[in-house]
Amino acid sequence: MEDPGTRESSLSDGASDDDMPQSLPDESSNGGSIRKGCDPFAQTQRSKLQHRRARINQQINKEMRMRAGAENLFRATTNNKVKETVALELSFVNSNLQLLKEELEELNSNMEVYQTDSEAVKVPMIPLGLKETKDVDFTIPIQDFICEHYGEDSSQYDREIKELMELRQAMRTPSRNQAGLELLMEYYNQLYYVDQRFFSAHRNLGVHFHWYDSLTGVPSSQRALAFEKGSVLFNIGALYTQIGARQDRCATADIDAAIDAFQRAAGAFNYLKENFSNAPSLDMSAPSLSMLVRLMLAQVQECVFERIALASRSARFSSQLRLAQEAARVSDVYLLVQQTMTQPLMKDYVPFSWASMVQVKSEHFRALSHYYAAAALCEHTLSSKEEEGDEEAEEAFLGFYINAPGGQSAPADSAGSRKKAKAW
Repeated sequence: MEDPGTRESSLSDGASDDDMPQSLPDESSNGGSIRKGCDPFAQTQRSKLQHRRARINQQINKEMRMRAGAENLFRATTNNKVKETVALELSFVNSNLQLLKEELEELNSNMEVYQTDSEAVKVPMIPLGLKETKDVDFTIPIQDFICEHYGEDSSQYDREIKELMELRQAMRTPSRNQAGLELLMEYYNQLYYVDQRFFSAHRNLGVHFHWYDSLTGVPSSQRALAFEKGSVLFNIGALYTQIGARQDRCATADIDAAIDAFQRAAGAFNYLKENFSNAPSLDMSAPSLSMLVRLMLAQVQECVFERIALASRSARFSSQLRLAQEAARVSDVYLLVQQTMTQPLMKDYVPFSWASMVQVKSEHFRALSHYYAAAALCEHTLSSKEEEGDEEAEEAFLGFYINAPGGQSAPADSAGSRKKAKAW
């Protein structure tokens, strides 16, 4: 039977990775696969960053639980002295939370660790960190469901349940390559079958899935398996952003790999936006996912410009104008992303470095557009055949503008062009 996740999208990347998995896929005796994630104790720059994120997420969770308890006590007590003490404690907890969120924002602003090790100077791409989760063991609920609903001895399935638990543990630390993507997709596919066979609409297994917001570290918990599936799919998109960001982009093949990765990331976030609703965390809300889709597509457009610039090393008039057009298109899409990031719900949520980088890129590519347009006009010379040169220039200029300038009509022939030029 074909896995449902395989039908939804064909996930591939083809990039190598410095975070190697502990074990490659190994076929077991029953035909299944046992996969492992990265070594959680590996001291790569990316793993260190992820470990710091996990530690901060746990601290945020602790502080928020303390704040919730203090707020409940403040509302319940009528003793003014106790209220003053609790109010002081609340101010201290809120201060700690603010410091932790600022520290997490600083980690989210760290783009260099996800970039390529190449010495070539390239404008960094914006990657997305993985969502962290807590340990969940639904062995006993599944065993009870097998006994009560199917009337079978659950001990017969202990090995399969154990493999499912090991698969969930492994997918928390996926390697940044094809093996990591396959690991996440395999668990996502298994969740489809678990949902069909063990999560009945008439009975809840009582399993709570805990996930942390990718940007703020705020914990969320739901008993719905859809939350678990959506979070895994979010991590698939996030892993693609990291794969796209680490491409060298000095050769056509690397640029194509980056384009493919960012397109697939956009596809994962868009699928999540259209098929998963009522997300308890802000990173999986519709406004946030729309922003991420636009950001990924803007980075795709930037890669397209780099591919055209790499292939267009000549100073031909048409080539320069095409580069000007592509640079203007990149500027426009980044401007749209910037406008999305400044919306009320997103303004205080998106890391400041992201918004700054998007604004810089919009202005940078607008400047590049003006530069290439000026270079084309300043360096353009007619070919040996004057008529041929005029036709090439006219065709290039007609494609240069999206809308024809108002109040003027194009000359019918070259004589009319010369006459209008002399009049000006």
